[in-house]
Parts: sequence; C-alpha cells; structure tokens
Amino acid sequence: MNAEEGSSAQTTEQKNVETKYIFVTGGVVSSLGKGIISSSLARLLLSRGYKVTIQKFDPYINIDPGTLNPYEHGECYVTVDGHEADLDLGHYERFTSIHTTRANNITTGRIYQNVIDKERRGDYLGKTVQIIPHITDEIKRSVKLLARQGDYDYVITEIGGTVGDIESTPFLEAVRQLRWELGRNALCVHLTYVPYLKAAKELKTKPTQHSVKLLQQAGIQPDILVLRTEKELPASMCRKVAQFCNVSPEAVIQSLDAPTIYEVPLMMHSQGLDRIVLEKTGEVPQGEPDLEAWNHFLRKLEGAEKEIHIGLVGKYVELQDAYKSISESLSHAAAYCDRKLKLVYIHSEKLTEDNVEEKLAGMDGVIIAPGFGQRGIEGKFIALRWLREHDVPTFGICLGMQCMVIEYARNVLRMADANSTEMDPHTSHNVIDLMEEQKSISNMGGTMRLGAYDCVLKEDSLAAGAYGRTDIRERHRHRFEFNEDYRARFEEAGMRCVGENPDTHLVEVVEVPGKRWYLGTQYHPEYQSTVLHPNPLFVSFMKAAVSYSERK
Repeated sequence: MNAEEGSSAQTTEQKNVETKYIFVTGGVVSSLGKGIISSSLARLLLSRGYKVTIQKFDPYINIDPGTLNPYEHGECYVTVDGHEADLDLGHYERFTSIHTTRANNITTGRIYQNVIDKERRGDYLGKTVQIIPHITDEIKRSVKLLARQGDYDYVITEIGGTVGDIESTPFLEAVRQLRWELGRNALCVHLTYVPYLKAAKELKTKPTQHSVKLLQQAGIQPDILVLRTEKELPASMCRKVAQFCNVSPEAVIQSLDAPTIYEVPLMMHSQGLDRIVLEKTGEVPQGEPDLEAWNHFLRKLEGAEKEIHIGLVGKYVELQDAYKSISESLSHAAAYCDRKLKLVYIHSEKLTEDNVEEKLAGMDGVIIAPGFGQRGIEGKFIALRWLREHDVPTFGICLGMQCMVIEYARNVLRMADANSTEMDPHTSHNVIDLMEEQKSISNMGGTMRLGAYDCVLKEDSLAAGAYGRTDIRERHRHRFEFNEDYRARFEEAGMRCVGENPDTHLVEVVEVPGKRWYLGTQYHPEYQSTVLHPNPLFVSFMKAAVSYSERK
C-alpha cells in the first residue's frame, strides 16, 4: 500500500478491532517535542495500514488560542471546520495528511465550558459539580468521542504541559481512569529529558527518574519512555533508566537531535517504537511500514545542494513559531524543487525606504506574512512597492494580500490615503473593509471567517495553473475583505481578481499578470501543505523563485 493512502487504508481484519488509545505525556521541561513524537508514531502506524488520528489536550483556560498573541503561544492553526487550534495540529496534519477538526484540540477552558453548560441545563440533576467525576468524565468523553467519529484503530492523545503542573492534573487523572477501564487497549508514552552537563561531561538520568515518579504518583505507569537528548545514550544508561522506572529495556527509546523533524519517524522506527506499541496493544506487527514516499521526500530534502533565498516580511519574526506553517510549507516546496531553503526573516517594523533595497535585493522570492493590527504595516507597503517595481516573485497571504491591494491602490491607482478600515476607520478609500457579517460582532474569540471555503479561479489565471483546476477549497482566518466597489478600477489598472467565493463573491485571490509571480490570497494555503502533498501555490511560487534565481 502506498504511504500516501495510509490515512484512509484499513484492512477487513482491522475493522473489527476495538480502538486503541495512546497517551503521550511529557516531563522535566516543556517544548521537548511531544507533538513531533506523536506525529511520528501516527505516521508509522498509518504507513502500516492502520486508521489513526491525533488530538491535543491543552491545559490553559482559554477556550482556544484564537485570542492569544503569537508571542504567547506561537501560530494559531485553523482546522477545516473552522476551529482555532494549537500549532501542534499543524505538525499532525503535515506528518499524516489527516484533516483535523475541533474534536482534535481540547483546552481546559472548553472542558469547563461544557461542564458548566451542562450544569446550567440541569443535566447533573442538582448534584454538586466537582473535578472528579464531572471534569474528568468530560475529558474522557472527549477522548472517546473522537474515536466514535472516525472508527479509528488508534487514537493518539497528547497531553500538553509537563507532569507535575497543577493545570494538567485533571487530564492525568482522566488518563489514569481510562487506562484502568480500557486495559490493554490503552498505553502511555512518556517523553522526558536527559541533560548533558558540559562541565562534568556527564549525562544525567535523575530528572527522568523524578519525572516518572511524578507520573506514578498520579497513578500512571508509563509503558514506553522516549528520552530526549543531545548526546547518544550508552546501552547501560538505558538499562538503568528501565530498571528505575519499571519499564522494559527495549521500551526505552532515544530521541536524539535530528537535522530535520522529518527524520524522527525513521529514528523511532529504527528503535522499534511502532512495533512495541503494536505488541503492547495486542496487535501482531506484519512486515514493515511503507515509507517509500516519505523517504523520497527526505532524499530530496537532504540531497538538495543549491540554495534558494526566500524572505519573510512580518512583525513576529523574533518568534518564528508564529509563522510555523508558512516556514514548513516553504521547506516542502523547496525540497520538491531540489533546493535547500534559506529563509530570511525580515522585521516589517524596521523596513524603511532607505534600507529596503539592502534587505530585499538578495532574495529570490518574498512572502508578505499574515497578521493583525497596525504595527509593522507601513514596512509591508514599502517592501511590496520595491518588490513589485523590481519584479521579484512575491506571495501575499491574508493580511499580506490586503497589503498588496492597499499598496497598489496608493502607488498605481493614485489613491494616496487608501487603507483598510482595520488600520484607518476614516480612510476615504477603504479598499479593504470589514466583512458585512462582522459589523455586528462584539466578541473577539472564534467569530472571524474561519475554516475551509470554496473558491472558483479564473481559467487563465496563474493560480488556476498552479492548482491544475479552477475549483478549490482552502482555509480562512480573517475579518476584513477586498472592497467589491473598487474591483473594476483595480482590474483596469492591471491587478486582476482571479479567485472568488461562489456564494458570497468575496475576492479570494489577486494577481498582477505582467509580473513574474505576484499573487495574493485572502486564505491561508499554508494550512493545507503536507510532506506528501505540498500546497500547489507554494510549489508554483518556489518554481518562480528558482527561475528568478537562475536568471539573476
């Protein structure tokens, strides 16, 4: 079976198997890579023909990350059904090609909101509502609900935060209960850190031992340990960890630093992680996972020698997780174009007429990043004018596309004060304006135009050529839109509106045909770019950047 078909493949024998649940917890420190380990395990199980999905439980009280500043939480990812989710869901989709939904990301806020709504309706029949059993029951319901929705063989649940945090205690208690109730159909993979003390030149396992002890105090015995480390661990140290943590020696897996996150599935497979999971859940491993397509991508990624320099103009460049899906989409596209990506982050707040050429002249292509608010917006206009006039391949995404429209209005249509009403409510040329259905909304969270919408492209457009079709469906996250009243004037001046929503006629794609590659999308194509299926627009943009680089 081809690995690209793994997300939908399912043998006759597997349809009768009960769903197995894998819980991934973390200890010692945060940001160890639970999402990458979860995604890698999902990729391996999918490549063996099992039907798999992943979900993330986040212990913060926000209903979702939609109202969080990127400096707080990195990128806000959007699912096909319009849920604003944790950035780890982007990793899940890029590794697995699974389309996630709101059921794949649950926060403490969502859990408490559901429980409080039930209490207000009288569902608890006057009983005192408590963390146990009501909160933990709601968590357990969320875990099992996902399995029922898709008839999955395996549901992988990542528990956010670190064992020992107060915030994650209800989730760990729910995991404890589920493991007791499900027996062999549930297991726990615990990711910890083994630090290397440079002064002493020693690896230390004590933090791992304490982390496992905390997990055991919560009533959970890990079945598999994944040890995050910068230095290779000797076999004797792995045996020591196994002995102190009550884990079989073969179930102690190392996760060494890798040149790319996309090597992690191969590293995990080489140590038998997928085989151990199958055996511990009562399955008999058959043969090897089909990783042919995955290995093909890695060969192209690692074999590329020529560099391609892509600039990303945005205001969150100090925190690159704010643009995680974009940077990964560019990485996918560059690999398939046999190029090594050199991504240069350019702070839009620091771009001026005096330094724009110095900052952009060396770029083979430039992304104008999405975002919200006034900060850094003038730098994007300066960048866009220079890029347009020097005919550099340019890709504007969401606010980036809106900035393309505003810059074009100011410098081509001669509307000096053209702007978005988001930045200037009193502009006389509101070429970007608030969507009509947004004008009566007061709550900020979860109220934008969110999720996947249809778009129809003009047949002769650059975008249609990239996709190879005219009917597409992409994901959105915005409140403001191209003002339809100005469409004719833009078209006459050379900027074409080549994509629109078939129901509302909102403009979704603009391009300037006379340029090498100058295109903006109101939607976020980066949300639907995966390792095995890179987004066509990113590939088209990268090809244009490669061509421009060679011409230079």
